[in-house]
Amino acid sequence: MENVTIFDSPGKGRGLKTNKEFWAGDVIFSEPSLAAVVFDSLAERICHSCFRRQDKLQRCGQCKFSHYCDRTCQRAGWAEHKQECAAIKNYGKAPNENIRLVARIMWRLDKDGGVVSDTQLTTLDQLEDHIEDMAEDELKEFKVDIHNFLDYWPRNSKQHTSDVISHIFGLINCNGFTVSDQRGLQAVGVGLFPNLCLVNHDCWPNCTVILNHGNQSAVNTLYHSQQRIELRSLGKIAEGEELTVSYVDFINVSAERQRLLKTQYFFDCTCHHCKERIKDDLKMGGREEDNVKPSEEQVKESTEYCLQMLEKMDQARLKGDYHELVKICKECIEKTEPVLADTHIYLLRMWSTMSEVQAYLQYFEDAAEYARKMVDGYMKLYHPNNPTLGMAAMRAGVTHWQAGLIEVGHGMICKAYAILMVTHGPTHPITKDLESMRVQTEMELRMFKQNEYVYHSMREAALKNRPMTMMHEPKSMEEGIKNLFHRRK
Repeated sequence: MENVTIFDSPGKGRGLKTNKEFWAGDVIFSEPSLAAVVFDSLAERICHSCFRRQDKLQRCGQCKFSHYCDRTCQRAGWAEHKQECAAIKNYGKAPNENIRLVARIMWRLDKDGGVVSDTQLTTLDQLEDHIEDMAEDELKEFKVDIHNFLDYWPRNSKQHTSDVISHIFGLINCNGFTVSDQRGLQAVGVGLFPNLCLVNHDCWPNCTVILNHGNQSAVNTLYHSQQRIELRSLGKIAEGEELTVSYVDFINVSAERQRLLKTQYFFDCTCHHCKERIKDDLKMGGREEDNVKPSEEQVKESTEYCLQMLEKMDQARLKGDYHELVKICKECIEKTEPVLADTHIYLLRMWSTMSEVQAYLQYFEDAAEYARKMVDGYMKLYHPNNPTLGMAAMRAGVTHWQAGLIEVGHGMICKAYAILMVTHGPTHPITKDLESMRVQTEMELRMFKQNEYVYHSMREAALKNRPMTMMHEPKSMEEGIKNLFHRRK
C-alpha cells in the first residue's frame, strides 16, 4: 500500500491521502475481501465461491445451503465454507446474510489474527461501528441478530465477548460493501474490505470503487473465493490529496443526500456540493424556452404529479403489468415534459423507466428516444467519468442499435467505453463486452455509410435468422448498484 497514507482528515476522522500523483483510470489500490457472502435472496442462483450467476448450480451435500458452479468452485471455497457448513448443519438452517458474514469474519480473524495480509492498513477494532448512533428500531433488529448469532456460533469455535461480536455487526452495518456479479450489473452479496473503510465520502469524489472479477487469477490464494475491489481515480489527483468516494448517488438533491448520509452512515455531509447546493436548481427546475420559464407553482405541481405517478408505476410493476406501466408513464411525460427541465430528476426517472420497459416489450425506437433523453440529462448532472453515466450510455447505445439507429448507437457505445475504461478498466468483463460492441457497431456504421439500403436489408435478414431475445425483466426503479455500501432494508 505504498500509494496511500492514513491521516487525520479535518472534520472526518481518519482518511487516506495519496503519496504520489494519479491520473484518470489509475488503480490506486486493490484489496481482497476479508470475507464476503451471497445475499439470502440469491443463495440458490449465485455461486458462493466465485459470485457468478449460473443457470444450474450444484448444492453442497452437507449443509444443503451453499451452491457452486462445479466441483472446482466448491473446492476453492471450502477453506471459508468448512466451518460454516458444520455450523449450518448444527443450527438446522442458514442464518441471514449479516450473521453469516460476521461468522466468516470471526473465523478468519481467529485463524489469521487482526491483520490478515501485509497490505491491510488497519485492524477492525480501530474502525468505527456507530452502534451508539443507531435508531431505536434499528437497534432492536441489531440485538436480534446478535442473539441469533450466539445460537448459531459453534461451541467448539473460539468464544468471544458480546462487545467484540457487537462491534463486528456494527462494522458491517455501516461499512459492508455491495458485491456485484461477474459483469457488475447486479448486487449479489456483501463483503468487508478494511482499507476501503478508511476512504471518506464526498458527493463529487475523485475516486470510484469497482469489483473486478476480470483481474482475478485462475489460481488464487487459500481464500480463492475472496472478492477484490479496485479504488480507481476519476481524474487527476495531486500528491497529498485526500481520496474520496461517494456513498450515495449524486442524482439526489443535496438535502436528500445529506438525509441519507446522516441516516445510513451517521455523519453530516459538509462537502462543497452540499454546502453550495450545486446543481439542485437543475435537478428540480423548470424548462426554459426562448427565455421563458414556467412559474414556481407550475413546477411544483408537475413535481408533485410525478411523485404520485411514480407510486402508481411501482404498483403496476409489482403486478407485472408493463403495458399499464407504459400508459401511466406516457401520460405523466406528456403532462410534465413541457414544464420540467430536461435535468429534472423525476422526469429523468420517467425516461429511464420508459426506455427500460419499452426495450423489454421490444418497442426499440421508443426505447431509444427515451434513453437518449435520459443520457443527455445525466451528462448535465454527473461527473464526466461517473460509472452511472457510463452504464446509462451503454444501455442507450445498445437500445439504439436494436432500433437500427446505428449512428447514434455507435456514438453512445463509444462514449460508454471511454467512461468505463476509466471507472472499470480494460480487464473488467463489462468493458470487454463494450469493446466487442464498439468493434461491431463501427463495422456496421461503415457499411451503413456506404449503402443504407444494403445495410438495412442485411440487418433485417440477420434478425429474421436470429430471433431477437427478450430483454431482462425491468427491475424496481430503486434497485441497481447505485450506493457503494450495503445497508439492511
